Amino acid sequence: MPDAVVVGAGLAGLCCARELSAAGLDVLVLERSDGPGGRVRTDAADGFLLDRGFQVLLTAYPEARRVLDYERLGLRAFESGALVRRDGGFARVADPFRHPLKAAQSLRSAPGSLPDKFRVARLRRRLSRFSLNELLTAPQVTTAEALRREGFSQELVEGFFRPFLGGIFLDPSLETSSRLFAFVFKLFAVGEATLPAAGMQAIPRQLAEGLPETAVRYGATVESVTPGEVVLAGGERVTTESVVVAADGPEAARLTGAVEAPAPRAVTTLHYAAERSPLGEPVLVLDGEGRGPVNDLCVPSDVAPSYAPPGAALVSATVLGIPPLADEQLDAAVREQLEGWFGAQVRGWRLLRALRIPFALPAQTPTALSPAERPARVRDGLFVCGDHRATASIQGAMVSGRRAAAAVRGLDTGPVCAF
Repeated sequence: MPDAVVVGAGLAGLCCARELSAAGLDVLVLERSDGPGGRVRTDAADGFLLDRGFQVLLTAYPEARRVLDYERLGLRAFESGALVRRDGGFARVADPFRHPLKAAQSLRSAPGSLPDKFRVARLRRRLSRFSLNELLTAPQVTTAEALRREGFSQELVEGFFRPFLGGIFLDPSLETSSRLFAFVFKLFAVGEATLPAAGMQAIPRQLAEGLPETAVRYGATVESVTPGEVVLAGGERVTTESVVVAADGPEAARLTGAVEAPAPRAVTTLHYAAERSPLGEPVLVLDGEGRGPVNDLCVPSDVAPSYAPPGAALVSATVLGIPPLADEQLDAAVREQLEGWFGAQVRGWRLLRALRIPFALPAQTPTALSPAERPARVRDGLFVCGDHRATASIQGAMVSGRRAAAAVRGLDTGPVCAF
């Protein structure tokens, strides 16, 4: 009989299992899919690496720095800043602290006024004085209201913040808590947005490698849980002292009956094979015009060349939500928009996959982040973890797993993150 059963081999479940195993407990992880990662998965197709949704690893995540070997992941960084589509062309938004020359060159073309640039710098300086824990416990409003209170112009909000933050939170209305906005803004300011050379799933694979070989069972669908027992599809029962449900929000709510299912944020990602990159640099492109389905676009193979086979490029376009269109119709709408950006070369791109992800993130409105972290213990012998119990981020999932492991052991969990 294992000392603990963890339901789900996503980031939270794997981090929980690693902590328990390191403490000497016999742990069994049950995962219904064929591999680790949960929502952090990468598919291989025709020599391309297709992440399920636009995802990045922020190197400043304190928990990621604690548990991951960045060197073995072979991280490759995006350029700090973005290209914004506006007025029929592209304007560069550059970080003046890292790229002062590019920032100076873009003063006139980038969205927002000169006072906006000073407000961004002021916000950056102010947030640098607070720890992530302090930011996640500060008074909160919506992100849209926070941007208004900072005095940012409508041009900057609509031309940059809405597509940038909307793409991160999968929330174009910017109803997401200002706590998460401050958290993300600080992390982008002090670290880099990166991709592992082998795709985002390299992160959970590395976590799984830290467990005993027999600790994870794939293809194991859990039907129900109670304190002390897990029942699998087909009727198999696994008895244990502690059960940790590390599934996504809706599944955790179904299994435990004791946590509220979070509202979903959905996304659709279209991956294209191209003969060459339309960008030629590792930069994120944002739609500052709001005229088409694509919110943001990148060329992952410009960031990490291993995402595409030699002589080819991988282009990934993000559409917020799940459009009520068949793949062919959505592809046509996306191509029409992107042909306006990059010209006739778009016609030669080959659609590799259109990935619709109904639950990509839990919604994190001010209500959802009150408080910013929620207890791991449901009742004696039953625990829950996941990004829906903390911040909707890799950091939140990992910390939630660690805190659940501490709760299983009856320990004080400590701060969310020491940064």
